Amino acid sequence: MDYSKEPSPTRAWWSRDTVAVVTGANRGIGHSLAARLAEHGLTVVLTARDGERGEAAAAPLRDRGLPVVFRRLDVSDPASVAAFAAWLRDTVGGLDILVNNAAVSFNEIDTNSVEHAETVLNTNFYGTKLLTEALLPLFRRSPATSRILNISSQLGLLNKVRNPSLRRLLLDEETLTEGKIEAMVSQFLAQVKDGTWAEHGWPKVWTDYAVSKLALNAYTRVLARRLQSGGERVSVNCFCPGFTRTDMTKGWGKRTAEEVADFGAQLALLPPGELPTGTFFKWRTPQLYSKL
Repeated sequence: MDYSKEPSPTRAWWSRDTVAVVTGANRGIGHSLAARLAEHGLTVVLTARDGERGEAAAAPLRDRGLPVVFRRLDVSDPASVAAFAAWLRDTVGGLDILVNNAAVSFNEIDTNSVEHAETVLNTNFYGTKLLTEALLPLFRRSPATSRILNISSQLGLLNKVRNPSLRRLLLDEETLTEGKIEAMVSQFLAQVKDGTWAEHGWPKVWTDYAVSKLALNAYTRVLARRLQSGGERVSVNCFCPGFTRTDMTKGWGKRTAEEVADFGAQLALLPPGELPTGTFFKWRTPQLYSKL
């Protein structure tokens, strides 16, 4: 299947009433994705942790006539997530697409520190999971299928894991659970705290960020299976944009945030009959997780 096709207005399953929430969207990939989805005619809720920066990011899009609303959201703060979910329910009425883009990293291009591991995991994994679970009841389950797109990274793929028991845990589709994923994350954080993490086969590059994406990739697969088995019309996929020129990479990278947003929007707007679930997209290519 060719996933590189531009969404076609003549085949559009969406309208102005279709609501997409994009987290961490005051800059970089998130901002470009929010703009691209709005350009396709969806109503976009642009979120950011910083209220001033978020509003400043949304205003130019509204000035272009795009249907963009800003709402403050800190995915690592349970109170902020609860308030956002209540606002979305009471004011907007629900959502159709969730793009989980909010993420942090404290590493430079050529460094590997786990000094801020707890903050990284709380935002990139626990925060994403917290928001997703809070918003699941608000998906409108349209005939076109609601969609969750998690912006992830190939740093969190199994080929970066050197611990055989950890690989076995993550490869066992039948027994992998959210509880086991969270136990894995807790183990990593405990080993960071006691200084033994380097001895246990965790990814070597941007370790805390990689573990957060390792957990996110696993959660995506488990959630997709859970929703599918329950008959829910909500797809869940991961998208790795690759090395992109953003503030997180200090401007280094192979492609721009706008180029990433073009393909990210294509994934988010796939026709219902072409929409997978539980899939990891490495740039434009769907990957078989067990082979990564």
